[in-house]
Amino acid sequence: MQLVVLTDEVLKEELLNNGVDEEIDWIWIRNEENFVDHKSADGFIDLLFEETQQRIEILKNLSSKPVIINSVVATLKKLKAPFVRMNAWPGFLKRSLVEASCNDKNIRLQVEKIFLLLNRKTEWVADEPGFVTPKIVSMIINEAYFSLEEKVSSKEEIDTAMKLGTNYPHGPFEWSKKIGLKNIYALLNELSISNSRYQPAGLLVKEAML
Repeated sequence: MQLVVLTDEVLKEELLNNGVDEEIDWIWIRNEENFVDHKSADGFIDLLFEETQQRIEILKNLSSKPVIINSVVATLKKLKAPFVRMNAWPGFLKRSLVEASCNDKNIRLQVEKIFLLLNRKTEWVADEPGFVTPKIVSMIINEAYFSLEEKVSSKEEIDTAMKLGTNYPHGPFEWSKKIGLKNIYALLNELSISNSRYQPAGLLVKEAML
């Protein structure tokens, strides 16, 4: 199986973290325009997806085969494209389970086979902003920023308390650095449009804009 993947070194390392089947013939690219050079491939993975019309149109031209995009915030409904969304925020791609959304049952079966070759199971979830885990983690990070605003404690102490008290692998501020605060802000901002409880903390917004 030939897979074309647009990625950076960090996400590439995470993608390969669980080991992969020897059946996969990898083609690694660094530019969205390189996708069209490999139209005969069996699948396409865009781990650096950006919501631009040019990017969407390039990927739409490949959609006779599975096109998997790292799109935690933008939904398939919003993109109006026959893609497969996955949660590939930094840190999450190492897991043995992939959260994904797809509207076509036939494509789902093809994508499940791809993920199995990557030693991962697929958890199909609703086509909503944030999937499941990113939404929860973003809320935890947001609450930590509210606590920081109220001078409850320092970033370091809050991280330590969360790891020791809940056995989380990372504290909320460590998570925000790994994921990228701009990603957290983008998701919270999108979710807050329909539900005010996701309103980003002022300090989070300020640091995300730096």
